[in-house]
Amino acid sequence: METLRIAVIGAGPRARAYMATITKLTDFYNFCAICDLDPQRGQAAAEKYDVKGRYTKVEEMLIAEKPDVLFCLTPTDSLNVMALTAASHKINVITEIPIAIALPVADAIIQKCRENGVKYEIAENVWRWPHEQLKQKIIEIGLLGDLTHARLCYTSGSYHGFNAIRMLLGSEAKRVLGYAGEVPVLPYISYGGGQETTSKWESGIIEFQNGVLCLYEMPPRGGPRSSSWDIEGTHGYLSGNELVLYRNGERVHYPIQSVNTEVDGEQVLDCVRVDTEPPIVWENPFKKYKVSETDEIAKASILYSMYRAVTEDIEPEYGATNARADLELWIALRESALRGSVWMDLPIQDLTELESRIMTEYRRRYGHDPIEGICELLNATFGRLSVIWTVAGWL
Repeated sequence: METLRIAVIGAGPRARAYMATITKLTDFYNFCAICDLDPQRGQAAAEKYDVKGRYTKVEEMLIAEKPDVLFCLTPTDSLNVMALTAASHKINVITEIPIAIALPVADAIIQKCRENGVKYEIAENVWRWPHEQLKQKIIEIGLLGDLTHARLCYTSGSYHGFNAIRMLLGSEAKRVLGYAGEVPVLPYISYGGGQETTSKWESGIIEFQNGVLCLYEMPPRGGPRSSSWDIEGTHGYLSGNELVLYRNGERVHYPIQSVNTEVDGEQVLDCVRVDTEPPIVWENPFKKYKVSETDEIAKASILYSMYRAVTEDIEPEYGATNARADLELWIALRESALRGSVWMDLPIQDLTELESRIMTEYRRRYGHDPIEGICELLNATFGRLSVIWTVAGWL
């Protein structure tokens, strides 16, 4: 089996989680290099995962190592820089989510990848979780009947939630109606490390092309609800980790069950299932590699998606089109709120006010345009706190 050389940019906690998965997928990848601006952090990660190539400059690594795949696990505001740089070197690229800070930036990356024959995958994990994979099978089989309604509450990074809903409904959004605001909260330390005393919220209605309406909320910090979503149909519904079917006037509950198996003395997820008649089962395709935890399975799926894309010359499983659609949905909803809560049709035709504010803040903070200033931005320092947090309260 052909293996691909993969290099990683970034050596923080999330990057290390992916590194642990990469080292298990030995049939697919040879982990050849790590690049991090902090030489000690990069060195520590390289030693832990037995990686020979160790760099602090991105282009130096790309030129010296010539990896087949570059995985960008750096802060949100840097992802456009890394992706465009990789594409200019004709190296297939995976980036963290979201795809970009604004749609024009996403489009610039997509175009550069097309021009250079580069595969481009985005590391969206939620729809790849085992329970979500099983839910997709349940809907595809038709157990819920005709889909009628959806609800989504996501407490941060709502592109994740939109991704889950879109994949389950199997339909694209037609238009959105959004509301947004900001409320005072007790002082807290934000994702970027600074103290905050307010919290942004948003809610809205999403109308999908198949006629389903989704009620959405991103509540302010400290509320009673956690991230969750429901899909309703004429024959039943999916809520959390449970399937409920209507049978003879009753509601029959089928909890989603996880089943383990033993691999080399370790307990590993074998499958997830619901015991309907017949049972519906999603099997873990990575159990031989001892990939078992929910998000690690998603990580392995992302990496395998890129592997197949490169070796079989096909499009990545999720890819830029889906990643862009998830981001566009969020932008449209917040733009609707900015315009006084009017319906926004999709796709968006022009640069929105929200995106203009985000890109203006990016130029102010880093001194260069997020598309035209890539060479200069390669030397910039990017913190965890993105411009999308500053402008919209998004992670």
